Amino acid sequence: MVTKLVLCDCAGSQVLDGQGISAACSAECSKVHTALCTTELTVAAKLMQSDDQIVIACGQEAQVFRELAEELGVDHPGIVDLRDRAGWSEQGRSAMPKMAALAAEALLQQPITPSVDVISEGTACIIGPGEVAFDLAQRLSDTMAVTVVVTDDAQPDSRAYDVVRARVRSVSGALGGFTLRLDALQQIDPAGRGAFVWTPPRDGAASACDVLIDLAGGTPFVTAPDKREGYLRADPRDAVAVARLAFDAAQLVGTFEKPLYVRLEETLCAHSRAGQVGCSNCLDICPTGAITPAGDHVAIDPMVCAGCGECAALCPSTAISYEDPPVAALLARMQSLAATYRRAGGRAPRLLVHDAYGAELIRLAARFGRGLPADVIPLELGVVSGFGHAEMLAALAHGFARVDILVAPTTERDALERELPLALAIAGADVVGVIDKVDPDALADLLYAQDVPQPLTQPVLPLGNRRQITRLAAQALRPDASQPLPLPEHAPYGAVAVDTEACTLCLSCVSLCPSGALIDNPDMPQLNFQQDACLQCGLCKTICPESAITLVPELDLSDRALSPRVLNEEEPFACIECGALFGVKSTVERIMEKLAGSHPMFATSEQARMIQMCDDCRVQAQFHSEDNPFTSKPKPKVVTTDDYFSKRKDH
Repeated sequence: MVTKLVLCDCAGSQVLDGQGISAACSAECSKVHTALCTTELTVAAKLMQSDDQIVIACGQEAQVFRELAEELGVDHPGIVDLRDRAGWSEQGRSAMPKMAALAAEALLQQPITPSVDVISEGTACIIGPGEVAFDLAQRLSDTMAVTVVVTDDAQPDSRAYDVVRARVRSVSGALGGFTLRLDALQQIDPAGRGAFVWTPPRDGAASACDVLIDLAGGTPFVTAPDKREGYLRADPRDAVAVARLAFDAAQLVGTFEKPLYVRLEETLCAHSRAGQVGCSNCLDICPTGAITPAGDHVAIDPMVCAGCGECAALCPSTAISYEDPPVAALLARMQSLAATYRRAGGRAPRLLVHDAYGAELIRLAARFGRGLPADVIPLELGVVSGFGHAEMLAALAHGFARVDILVAPTTERDALERELPLALAIAGADVVGVIDKVDPDALADLLYAQDVPQPLTQPVLPLGNRRQITRLAAQALRPDASQPLPLPEHAPYGAVAVDTEACTLCLSCVSLCPSGALIDNPDMPQLNFQQDACLQCGLCKTICPESAITLVPELDLSDRALSPRVLNEEEPFACIECGALFGVKSTVERIMEKLAGSHPMFATSEQARMIQMCDDCRVQAQFHSEDNPFTSKPKPKVVTTDDYFSKRKDH
């Protein structure tokens, strides 16, 4: 099947070079149309009904072409926006390389994000004062099963919905699976005349619902309430907002598709070992509370996860990976953009990473302002908060001269604030930045005024997980780095410095190291370290009884980091009985000095010698000693027939 790119210059408002675009992106281009969405709609219909795979270069009227495809009974065409992102610009006449790059990216096959079905059967719980909650419950009672948790002394006047009085202790879950823990629960006794009677209060009650409506007007019952699906909240004093909740709640009945934004590989997690906490990056950064400790690793509730991707950006071991899109698919998009741009004759492209908010800023700047510069290539993602140092460095390694992340007012920025200094430290130049602009004209002016550094002359293709991508990209960007690159505090790369005077080679750090960066030697007292594997999780520093370990954040790009090196070693002690090597000589001598002649168990010289014996010889010495702790009473003599007769007096 041939892929055809259908071009339209939007009433002559942009310049399109069909031949140049076709040659660079390896796709057949149609002739340049002028009004494909109106007077030439029949042409679009004929193209859709052909055997070719159609990609229409018109983002603004995408819905028109999708509706046309449904009328014709054919698959929806692909859509790529060349006009707002390239053609409508002060430099639109020189934007052909960017158009080719955007077209090539649109032709890539993108993986489907895994998902699960969430079923909401329409059970709703309203929490708030009776005056507001009862009115909303009455509106919803015809379409949903409603329970009101009233927070004041109001009395209901209808039995069309359930009413209880309680204090909310905790709320967990999300759409289709909320769980409430209630204290001081009182239910209505419907019998009798007059006002309803409440049952005696009791603590520890539990309830479940599909949709939770919070009209309490206080602190939200869940973290990041705007990101918790199925959790609706309004100020009880705002009648318009409360009325809107009735419509919003009614839309949350049915079966919904919940994307599984992240994937967790528990065996790689460095959260904890032997009850000692190491890495807690994901726990500290998650805005929704979807991540919780679960023994040596963490657990992620996919129903609560809002898909910001910050946990994956900060995970030092790649135990958490983002799936919307996966890092491999994102790198393929960036590589296609950069390579096609260069193939079309462009030089020094800049990458502008943005979300839907940024896309709207770009459209406004294109329609009413200067538009984007011809060398700024936009890359739209669902969220930009998970665009970490590995992705930033990979973009530079692909051949982009600069990478900027355009944030929205609602963007989670904690991870970006940590990842940006790390990327700059590794890149060694001011080639990565965050743009926080809400004015389209200010955005355009900033991009036009930017200094454009020189990109890599020989771009590379980083592959693997995020740690491997970082290393490969850094080696391409810093080929002359003979010494380790110093990194900011809490960087996921680094070395371990050991105070050899304090270290006793107990090897507690080796037993707890989750990545195998710290290694022992079974043949002699020795502590080895492989820097490439170190996560800087801090478990070794925490567990060291002598406080002899210090973390050194740095990135060693040489081959030294790939091989173990000795951090500390000592001569083993030879058993004074059999000569077998055991323990550490200095440690045995130190114990002899402290215990021999002073401790009751080692008061005599013969007892003190046991300290200098291996395990086998020590057991033998103890067994044969006069005060053998393992000695029991002598075994009684076996009584025989002769013994019995010898005691008789009649023979």
